[in-house]
Amino acid sequence: MTRLIKKFVVITRLLPAVIAASVLLAATAYAAAPGVQGKTFSMSASASYTTQPDGSMIYSWGYSCDTGGTAVPFAPLTGSACGGVMQIPGPTLIVNEGDTVNITLTNSLPGPAGTTSILFPGFTVSSSGGVAGLLTQEAAPGGTVAYSFPTAGKAGTHSYYSGTRGDVQIEMGLFGTIIVVPTTAPAGCRTVTTSLPDGQRDYRLAAAAYDSSATCYDREYLFQFSEIDPKIHQQAEEQVAAIASCNASATSTGAICPTTLDISTEPYHPSYYLINGRSMPDDMDPNYAPQYPHQPYNGNPHMHPGELVLLRIVGQGRWQHPFHEHGNHVRILGRDGNLLLSAMDNGNKTELAGPLLFTTSTTPGQAMDGIYYWTGKGLNWDVYGHQPNEFLADGVTPNPAYAPCVPDLSGYYTSDPTAPNYYEWCADHTKPLEVHPFGDVGSGGPVTLPDSNILTNGPWYGGSPYLGADATTRAVGTTGTTPPSGTVANSPSGEAGFAFMWHSHNEREITTGNVFPGGMLMMMLVDAQSFTIDETQ
Repeated sequence: MTRLIKKFVVITRLLPAVIAASVLLAATAYAAAPGVQGKTFSMSASASYTTQPDGSMIYSWGYSCDTGGTAVPFAPLTGSACGGVMQIPGPTLIVNEGDTVNITLTNSLPGPAGTTSILFPGFTVSSSGGVAGLLTQEAAPGGTVAYSFPTAGKAGTHSYYSGTRGDVQIEMGLFGTIIVVPTTAPAGCRTVTTSLPDGQRDYRLAAAAYDSSATCYDREYLFQFSEIDPKIHQQAEEQVAAIASCNASATSTGAICPTTLDISTEPYHPSYYLINGRSMPDDMDPNYAPQYPHQPYNGNPHMHPGELVLLRIVGQGRWQHPFHEHGNHVRILGRDGNLLLSAMDNGNKTELAGPLLFTTSTTPGQAMDGIYYWTGKGLNWDVYGHQPNEFLADGVTPNPAYAPCVPDLSGYYTSDPTAPNYYEWCADHTKPLEVHPFGDVGSGGPVTLPDSNILTNGPWYGGSPYLGADATTRAVGTTGTTPPSGTVANSPSGEAGFAFMWHSHNEREITTGNVFPGGMLMMMLVDAQSFTIDETQ
């Protein structure tokens, strides 16, 4: 596999400790970039309720896909990805570069909400029908409007959102994402097939994010950041109900009823901070989970060491959100479908010029694509817990209990993509984790782990500070006690990986109603290659 982008990414120094998160990760689920693929869509804007972790039901407005397209890269467990259900964020529209996209919008919002519309920033849009609005043609209550735009040269991630009184309608939930996928694989990128080189399922939408061999990737996730001020939603709900009640009694009472909503959006004080329409811990439940009928997309990325993970990041609310991805920086590839390349190579724009970000701060309405990856390089300890005795007594025959680490030209073990330690940094092979161990592993490592008899670490994710299906056995051995034994998470034969917390660096934004934990918080789960990642969950 060609990995042209890796020379642009700098691995940061990582804390060797695994985040204690098993309570949150009891039911493992994975994110992806699911959506509806096609080039002609019939959509509606309508009202319903979303669910929040504190039990609140928030009156909201959202888009639905009524007809057109097919579910990709996998279908919902029940129902249809284009089954007419209002959702927040709106349906992710996945289109092929070069196609002309046609979208018909029906306004099914309550009458007092007035007209509504969709803006498609970065595209040259023609519209028909509806009524003239300030920014685009709008659909009157019960009416329709049609939009059409070409996608040639627009590969990448783009936002869409209401172009009608955005302070109310975007806040209420009228926003979504369009992903434009290249139709051919650039030179050096692995084409999309049914399976990866290790035999696991290939869930990518394309071989590369853009029409450039510098944007190859192995896995992808879409994250849309927004917030909710419940006072605005409460005003909308109460006024819609009051106008409906007034109209119902107007014949007998002679009342003159309001015809429009009068909603105050300032001062703005959000209480809910959302990733893909959900707050933690809801965002770690599966995609299309039945308990969130109007919030189908989750936020819980998962990867193997060495994989190039494409992050599609979109700001959909009114505020900027400083989102931090633990474990490594993110190399930005492009913004709003504009690939960032330099002209250093004799005028040929082939070198990535996007910044390497410690925090991917979202901007309202802006979309960006970036590459994240993690390998364990530079940690100075063996993340797989290999022991020095990886050969039998003769010193020649490999001990079948321990995988070898023969480095490639870049220093990684890449000979066997099905090996548990595929993409291990061989310079750290057999280096122990602990400096002064309590009987678990050999001395010489960079840290000292606490004795679990003195300080209980709790049921760590996977139950081990190492990667791999037998990681707990490697850590504990025959006499050791790290980590604590006897818990479900410590099954020697189960999943063992690292959980890196990804979260907003605005302290209030990792709460729900000012209660921690919540809000914009999720986990990046890094597992050994031998663990199968099922992104349909």
